[in-house]
Amino acid sequence: MDARQSPKSDPEEASVGGSSPDDPPAQTPYEARAAVLNRAIQAIGMGRYQWQLFAVIGFGWASDNLWPIVTSLILVPISYEFPGPEPELLTLAQNIGLLIGALFWGFGCDIFGRRWAFNLTIGITGLFGLVAAGSPSFRAIATFAALWSVGVGGNLPVDSAIFLEFLPGSHQYLLTVLSIHWALAQLLATLVAWPLIGRRTCASAETCTRADNMGWRYFLVAMGGLAVIMFVARFLFFTLFESPKYLMGRGRHAQAVSVVHEVARRNGQPCNLTPDALDVLADDHPGRAAPWSQRLGRHLEPLALPHVRALFHGRRRALATTLLIAIWGLIGLGYPLYNAFLPFLQQTRGVQFGDGSIDQTYRNSLIIAAVGVPGSLLGGYLVEQPRMGRRGSLTAAVLATGTFLLASTTARTSAALLGWNCAFSFSSSLMYAVLYAYTPEIFDTQHRGTGNALVSAANRVGGILAPIIALVSDMQTSVPVWVSGGLFLAAGGMVMLIPYETRGKMAT
Repeated sequence: MDARQSPKSDPEEASVGGSSPDDPPAQTPYEARAAVLNRAIQAIGMGRYQWQLFAVIGFGWASDNLWPIVTSLILVPISYEFPGPEPELLTLAQNIGLLIGALFWGFGCDIFGRRWAFNLTIGITGLFGLVAAGSPSFRAIATFAALWSVGVGGNLPVDSAIFLEFLPGSHQYLLTVLSIHWALAQLLATLVAWPLIGRRTCASAETCTRADNMGWRYFLVAMGGLAVIMFVARFLFFTLFESPKYLMGRGRHAQAVSVVHEVARRNGQPCNLTPDALDVLADDHPGRAAPWSQRLGRHLEPLALPHVRALFHGRRRALATTLLIAIWGLIGLGYPLYNAFLPFLQQTRGVQFGDGSIDQTYRNSLIIAAVGVPGSLLGGYLVEQPRMGRRGSLTAAVLATGTFLLASTTARTSAALLGWNCAFSFSSSLMYAVLYAYTPEIFDTQHRGTGNALVSAANRVGGILAPIIALVSDMQTSVPVWVSGGLFLAAGGMVMLIPYETRGKMAT
């Protein structure tokens, strides 16, 4: 439906991203207190503290894409130095760690607080990244990859929660702008990998020794060191206040109000919020922390069956939810199936073309990463165009990504393969920029957490299945590329069937 059309013509359409007849009319005491905090933060506005938070939150966004790229970039030299195991097992270990990290930190930050999770996720990543540089075997590097991925997997769930809980509603679009750090992280990783891995890696597995293959170890030291610097910058040079909503949920109303006042002071704004404004809305035990069972139940509430049923209430709503879960699952399978093995595929195909040197492989990876940066920026422009909108932009980006992948199988020279891979990088960056903006706008406010959880789970499961499929496929052929391209085309076709266009509608 066009944004200018009257929403009265379709009650279900009108409720997307806003109020719905299915939503419960009454607020719980927790929700009422959260609304008071939201109004206070909105009154303070966007100021110095939130902009500083925006900068350090960017570390988490960058880390979320940086470390999967790290695994991809070290795949070739590790397969040379440890030729026995299948290299796809390293990617499998990484994706298992990512799933565990997302679940542990996503639930854990509501139990032991945002501040610890905020700092520990990058700290754990840097620690095990550095330790992994000394791995004596494939089993060791796979173990450390899983462990650093436990930290990586918590970045988006924790950091997005922190950012939103301090962000005025008028500036929630900044959560989408953070996606530029993804493309820049890939560019940085490949920029460092080219001189380190590209020029300090064995020519083949037959004569590979540790002394001749130190590039990937130096690379892990550099990336692990970068993560440690990010950790130090967060921990020592930025004061992260505990989330007011977390404190309020623990019954610590005075501390929650104190944090809001401190943010207002740093922003140079007045604040009239008092603990009484929260206490009068308290339940039977004001000022006391709720029992752990109630806090856990509140956190699990988004996954409760009534919330899941609400996402499938009505034909159009059920269709949209089902399609989004399927789209995220297909992309979660197709993207890592190709992108995680991109340097490996580039190198093996380059050998077939007679110019598959390691140095050239990583030079090409740098070019491909650089091309992806403007794709992220273009997405922010296209989604606001009347003839494209969210659905049109996402359809075009997903179909283009699949088409470029399939077209890459026609390459008969390294230059042609590089050209198709650059096109893939550009369109896939555009695709993710639109996908992360469009998805939460589809779900109603009351059930948005459940919807995001379902699509994220589908995406992570797809990431785990990708290396399993690669294990049973012949990576020396174009089979994984054909499978990945087909998955993107299927996902693009599904996007066209989503019955909602959210351009011009305000998400509440």
